[in-house]
Amino acid sequence: MNRMNHMSRRTFLRMGSLIGASTLLSACNGSSNDASQADEGTAETGAASFKIGHIGPLTGGAAIYGTATNNGAQIAIDEINAEGGAIQFAFNSQDDEHDAEKSVNAYNNLKDWGMQVLVGTTTTTPCVAVSAETNADRIFQLTPSASSVNVLGGEEIGASGPRKDNVFQMCFTDPNQGTASAQYISEQKLGTKIAIIYNNADAYSTGIYNTFMEKAAELNLDVVAETTFTDDTATDFSVQVSAAKDSGADLLFLPIYYQPASLILAEASKQAYAPLFFGVDGMDGILTMEGFDASLAEGVILLTPFVANADDPKTQGFVSKYQDLYGDVPNQFAADAYDCIYAIKAALEAAGSTPDQSAEEICEALIAAITTITFDGITGTGVTWASTGEVSKSPKGMVIKEGAYVAM
Repeated sequence: MNRMNHMSRRTFLRMGSLIGASTLLSACNGSSNDASQADEGTAETGAASFKIGHIGPLTGGAAIYGTATNNGAQIAIDEINAEGGAIQFAFNSQDDEHDAEKSVNAYNNLKDWGMQVLVGTTTTTPCVAVSAETNADRIFQLTPSASSVNVLGGEEIGASGPRKDNVFQMCFTDPNQGTASAQYISEQKLGTKIAIIYNNADAYSTGIYNTFMEKAAELNLDVVAETTFTDDTATDFSVQVSAAKDSGADLLFLPIYYQPASLILAEASKQAYAPLFFGVDGMDGILTMEGFDASLAEGVILLTPFVANADDPKTQGFVSKYQDLYGDVPNQFAADAYDCIYAIKAALEAAGSTPDQSAEEICEALIAAITTITFDGITGTGVTWASTGEVSKSPKGMVIKEGAYVAM
C-alpha cells in the first residue's frame, strides 16, 4: 500500500482534530513524539514491557495515514496491556511528516529510547530508508502499510537493494495488488473494455500498473486506453478522462491514491462519463476527504483487506472502540496497524522472547517465528508470512453505496 511517493495514503487535513485526540490518548499510554517522555518500559501491571516503536506522518499532508496507524496500534497496545498477560508493551510513536530524512531521525530517537521492535514506517519512501537502518541494526520491523517490494529488498521478489530479512509487511505488496485487481475484474466480469490512469512518477502506482498489465494480458482483458500523470500535473485530468471516454471503456482502473482519484471522478462527472470505477487500497479514505462530493464516488469498487461494516465480532469491536475514541470510522491503515501489534504478540509468544533480551536477540527470534505462525486478524484470517517478508491473505471487494463502504 508504495504507500507514498508524494501524497501517499490519504491526505486529509481535517484529521487535525483526530491528531489531537491521538496525542491525548498517547500521553496517557506511553506514546509520544518525544522519546524522552515515553514510557520507560513498565506496564500498568508492573511487569517489564517490550518497547514497541511506531513511525508515521502524524502531521502534514499525509497525516491521515500516520494518525490511523498510530491509533490502530494504540488500541491494540491498550487491549493487550489491559489483559495483564505475560506480554506487555510500552509504546512510543514518532512523527516523520512522510519525509525520509525525518523518518530516519525519528528512528534514531526510538533507538535512543531503547526500542526493541518497530511497527512502521507507515509510508513507503520513508520505510525504504528506515528499513535499511533496522536491517543494519538488527531490529525487527513490521510495516502496516508500506507496500513496495523495495521495503523488503531482494532480487527474488523483484526488489532493488540487498535482502532485508528483518522486515515484514502486513499489507499487500504492490505487485500483488495489480495481479489481484486483474483477477477480480476478470472473475466478476466487471468490464469488457478497460482504461487505466496511473501516476508514472509514483512507485506505488507504477508497481500496481505493471503487474496489472501482465495479468490482464494473461487473462485476455481488453485494455483500450492507458494515460498517465505525475505529482506535478495532478491538477487537471481532462485529457486522461477524455481518452478513456473516447476509447469506449466501460471500466476505468485507477491504481492511484484518493486525492487524484477525486479529481478524476469530478472530471468524469463533468464530461458525463460514467464507467465502472475500480481502485486499490490507496483510494480507501476518499469518502472523508475534505471538500469532496462523496456522491461522485457512488459505485466505486476497490480491493482492500479490511471492511469496516463486516459483521464478525472482532471487526465490530475494533470499529466501535475506534469510533468511541476518535470519532471516526477506521480505515484499512488503522486495521493493519492493529493487526501488526497482535501479530507481533503472537510471534513473541511463539519465539518465547522476553523483554530483558536485546533488540538483536528479539529480532532473530521473531524472524524465525513469524514464518511459522498462522494469524487471524481483522484484515484477514489464516494470514501467513513468507521468508521474503511478504504477507499472504485474501483481498476483499468493497463498493461505495450511499456514502459508505459496503462489502461485496
